[in-house]
Amino acid sequence: MSTQRRFLTPRSGASFRPRALIGVGAVSLLALSLTACGGSSDAGGGTESKALKVLIAAPQEGAGKILEQEFEAETGTDIQVEVVPYDQIQTKAILDAQSGTNNYDVIQYWYTSVGALAESGALADITSWVDDDSDIDSADFIQSIFGPYTQYDGKTYGLPIDGDTHVLFYNKEIFERNGVQVPTTWDEYVQVAQKITDAEKGNGVYGSALLGAKSAFNIGSTFFNRLATMSPDKIDPQMPQLNTPAAVEAAQAMLDAAPAALPSPLEIGFEQALPQFLSGNVGMIEFWTDLGVFAQDPEQSKIVDKWGVAPLPVGPQGSVSGALNAGWAMGISPNAPDQDLAKQFVAFASSKKMNEQLITTTGSGVDPIRTSTLESSAYTAFAPEVAQVAAEVLPNAQSWPTSPQAPQMIQTLSDNLALMLQGSLTAEQAMSQTWDTWQSLAG
Repeated sequence: MSTQRRFLTPRSGASFRPRALIGVGAVSLLALSLTACGGSSDAGGGTESKALKVLIAAPQEGAGKILEQEFEAETGTDIQVEVVPYDQIQTKAILDAQSGTNNYDVIQYWYTSVGALAESGALADITSWVDDDSDIDSADFIQSIFGPYTQYDGKTYGLPIDGDTHVLFYNKEIFERNGVQVPTTWDEYVQVAQKITDAEKGNGVYGSALLGAKSAFNIGSTFFNRLATMSPDKIDPQMPQLNTPAAVEAAQAMLDAAPAALPSPLEIGFEQALPQFLSGNVGMIEFWTDLGVFAQDPEQSKIVDKWGVAPLPVGPQGSVSGALNAGWAMGISPNAPDQDLAKQFVAFASSKKMNEQLITTTGSGVDPIRTSTLESSAYTAFAPEVAQVAAEVLPNAQSWPTSPQAPQMIQTLSDNLALMLQGSLTAEQAMSQTWDTWQSLAG
């Protein structure tokens, strides 16, 4: 998710995006408000300037600045951006819509909240516009992304701007020193990590970094990576099937990986894991695809030309896939006074032109959302190894919950997974308790 993995500063001056990641309570994110004077008269003819108020999640601040600059340059619109921690977006959008304060015209949202936002009246139904406007070219969106990011109860409430999934990055030198191969199954993953850790932990080198910090983008991503690649059935975005052997196996795979991981997984989020991987102290890490750009940057990385990337391992009944970890879309407030201008901005932000520009800009925090940009020569040239793996994984990526109860569901899952990693629950108990709570939330 782009996020504020903002402890790195790319040469371009943008922040290392981490997808988001930022977990609730894991990173202190500053709310930045970039305001301008909208509605003023120009000196020439007294014409009122156009203005648009946009709510942006902190993980996407880098991309937001680019969109702001490009749209203002193209249309002359005064874009007034408010950047807030991702976990405040839903509350702010709902309060704004229901109170009638109308502070925002366009709302960027983490896709898992689409059902909650739509049900509360915070997002406008844009189904007809998206279906009827050929310039949007909705068929070009990667369909594994388009549905979960935008749909609720058969209607469309937004357009994607950033497609997020994890792949497996690894250190070639560490693998060569220890005579191991890139794992293709989760059992092999544990074996490879254990061999590296046993041989090199005395020198501060570990086989893997397991993102186990108690926040959705960390511990939640680690779980859904395994569920998506271990289950014989696709994840149901309304109610992921946690009452199955595959779900228990996914949770158990986290427990199996923990002993050989960078200590200690419950305290490891992306902000702790990334410096270790880029310093050459970690053999494997599951991470968003833009890590490849930074791993190849000598100003940020000690592993230039020493890293590789592959799809996530799979389980006995699973297949090559991935989970939509983080991921962002833009919708329109039902109270936006200029709906046409808001639509113009949302279409611009999700367009082929802008997506290609963003996915080839270091630090933007954006990954492909369209088939045309995923397969474009510009993206392939910019990140050749990652582009090849992303093309294999993104079309098969699977969704987290997106129902109106999704925010509470994800929090409950994160809480119980954390209890599991600390030894208070077994994998089976963590899944059973989470499933029972989910059923009660669904009513």
